[in-house]
Amino acid sequence: MAYVITDECVSCGTCEGECPTEAISQGDDKYVIDADVCVDCGTCAEACPTDAIVEG
Repeated sequence: MAYVITDECVSCGTCEGECPTEAISQGDDKYVIDADVCVDCGTCAEACPTDAIVEG
């Protein structure tokens, strides 16, 4: 199951640079994860300073 970014996201962009599959991009009000590209590695969640990334 792909990771998702919650409303706790402050749009810092840390997760985007950590994603090995480039599944993360800037959305309208927060970053978003493309579930079709996400490989569930958890690197983004580990890097998030606000713990806004959780398993979906």
